[in-house]
Amino acid sequence: MSEPAPAIVVRDLVKRFGAFAAVDHVSLSVARGEVFGFLGPNGCGKSTTIRMICGLLGPTSGSIEVAGLDVRTHAEQIRARVGYVAQFFNLYRDLTVYENLTFYGGVYGVPRAELRSRVEHWCERLDLSRYGRVLSGELSTGVQRSLALAAAVLHEPAVLLLDEPTSGVDPIARRAFFDVIGELADGGTSILVTTHVMDEADRCGRLALMDRGKLVAEGTPSEIRAMGGTDIWQVSADPPSRALTLAEQHPGVDAPALFGTRLQFRVSDGTTAVAVAQWLRDQGVTCDEPRPVRATIEHAFLQLLRRDDGDNE
Repeated sequence: MSEPAPAIVVRDLVKRFGAFAAVDHVSLSVARGEVFGFLGPNGCGKSTTIRMICGLLGPTSGSIEVAGLDVRTHAEQIRARVGYVAQFFNLYRDLTVYENLTFYGGVYGVPRAELRSRVEHWCERLDLSRYGRVLSGELSTGVQRSLALAAAVLHEPAVLLLDEPTSGVDPIARRAFFDVIGELADGGTSILVTTHVMDEADRCGRLALMDRGKLVAEGTPSEIRAMGGTDIWQVSADPPSRALTLAEQHPGVDAPALFGTRLQFRVSDGTTAVAVAQWLRDQGVTCDEPRPVRATIEHAFLQLLRRDDGDNE
């Protein structure tokens, strides 16, 4: 049996605003039932890419297919098959939770006979029932994000596009949010999600890292971690800011970064981590003995962005 066609196919996508290329020849695909994570710093082009995929913004060049349809020629049909949660809350603030869901269910063509049961199901699943008659503008950020997700999935879309859906949400609610995303993917929904949260990235099937409008890496979370290299060392340092400044000047230290009061770094040119720690002490920094740290997606993310900086220079 042949593999089903991808739910999203982006080929050589470009979006220019004047001379500025917000999206620069991006190609990617999202399989059916896959959770595909899109990572990158603010302003790198993630949101612009998502807006083009869902037909809200026209590309300068390149092609996009969603559920087998070309976005340029079948935008209306695609919108009926796509759910979209924007980066910022964009539902009606002067409508209640129930009123918003009923309205959007009607807009997306949910049959009247099914609309009430679907609204009740998603209100229960996303813990919205107690807010049913509360105006959306009066809800906390976390509850607004849950409401936006409910509105986006009422019509049972084949593709779900989520632009930083857990921004401003507490860790417990964020985990619950991604539990729902996993359930949707298990049911066959294809999901493209942008995020800055690394534990969310770990829950994606595949990831793409974007910088300055270009894709700089793509792979599974394990493959992305491997791209960041190995042998990361950590010391607790006081004062940490001075430790970072000194580490950046050391010729044998590579990719130093602060995580709270902990300085993490790699070594090169025959330098040892023990020697670096002693050198920091000699410069007046208090630090303990270095210990190895397991590479994470965040380490890889920072390392790959540094490589991209070097390539651009």
